[in-house]
Amino acid sequence: MRGEVTAAKSGPELGVPTERRVGWGFIALYALAFTSTSVLFLPPLLVTLPLKINSLVGIKEAPNSLALVAGVGAFVSMIANPFFGRMSDRTSSRLGMRRPWMVIGFVGGSVGIVVIALAPNIPVVLLGWCMAQLFFNALLAAQVAVVPDQVQPAQRGIVSGVLGVCLPTAAVTGTFLVRLVSGNQLATFLVPCGIAGFFILLFAVVLRDRRLAKAARPIWSLGEFARTFYVAPRKSPDFAWAFVSRFMFILAYAFLATYQAYYLLDKIGSTRADVPQQIFLGTLTSSVVVIAASLIFGKLSDRTGRRKIFVFTASIVYAVAMFVIAIASTFNGFLVGMAIGGLGFGMYVAVDFALVVDVLPDQDRVAKDLGVLNVASALPFSLAPAIAPAILAIGTGYGALYAVAGVCAVIGAFAILHVRGVR
Repeated sequence: MRGEVTAAKSGPELGVPTERRVGWGFIALYALAFTSTSVLFLPPLLVTLPLKINSLVGIKEAPNSLALVAGVGAFVSMIANPFFGRMSDRTSSRLGMRRPWMVIGFVGGSVGIVVIALAPNIPVVLLGWCMAQLFFNALLAAQVAVVPDQVQPAQRGIVSGVLGVCLPTAAVTGTFLVRLVSGNQLATFLVPCGIAGFFILLFAVVLRDRRLAKAARPIWSLGEFARTFYVAPRKSPDFAWAFVSRFMFILAYAFLATYQAYYLLDKIGSTRADVPQQIFLGTLTSSVVVIAASLIFGKLSDRTGRRKIFVFTASIVYAVAMFVIAIASTFNGFLVGMAIGGLGFGMYVAVDFALVVDVLPDQDRVAKDLGVLNVASALPFSLAPAIAPAILAIGTGYGALYAVAGVCAVIGAFAILHVRGVR
């Protein structure tokens, strides 16, 4: 029958949790695609965007220019992610609900990366980064909805743990690719994007995507549009506390990621030529620990049926890492902080996503609600560049900045204890 959702041709019925366990083939391909999406974001954020800005305006003006570009771009992503999540939830294309936005998001965002690579000044860099954030968040919003779409609750911890490996793997892969072609600025932007695109499009093609009949498409109105960006805390207190916890944790990470290059240049005294190599080594050190922690604690969370204690502990460990980086005066001290941060970050990403999926307010609008929650991941990257110059000005430089980051992680730890709907 026309418009009918059939298991043979598409994914599970909308709003009904799947009872079919996903296999390791699906998990592996999904992980490759998710890693590739992170590769689109991370090399520009960690290396190429700061260095591009530095080459245009110099080290004295670079932090403020980066604050402008990263802040506005993060604001765009904050709007784009829930908006495209809602659009994905109401897409009744024959290609499915998620697939079209994966393809559109990758293609559009890649155009933005090209604009950045060729930009002659900061306004053009800003334009390109906003384009990249807009479209890559359309891709991300559709991609994260695959977990509640396809993965049953009993498997979400292990899948979340595998996805936790994706971020550090992407960071290492992306920074390695940048280091490999560091002599060519254009290639540092385009090579990671091109390689990542292959796996993203491969997953989009083979995905057994959900299908939504046009008659079942949610009503669209001005009120519905406004609610795209909001979930009532009183109606969904667990979701609200999960939002606060993630926001504070990611704010700590945003301080580190956004200003890592300038921390090395200014506080550690590295040369510009050494920064790509040092960021790669720091990322590699952190990522080895993240990968081990993600796989161990994701599985342990499923086995024990507990989520909160892992998220709480992870946030405290990450706070310790920020304090270590704050007092470091050598590159080796920085590496020690990155290793400790890897343990906290790995434990966090292994369990936090599973916890969040368990407290989603509406199973019929999972992409929209995950989009709202992703504001907690995007807004810090707008807020951190906005307040970092003030902290740098009134504090003791980057040591004060990362001490503030540690405090943010501690606040995130205690916020998660207020979630009641999961153990």
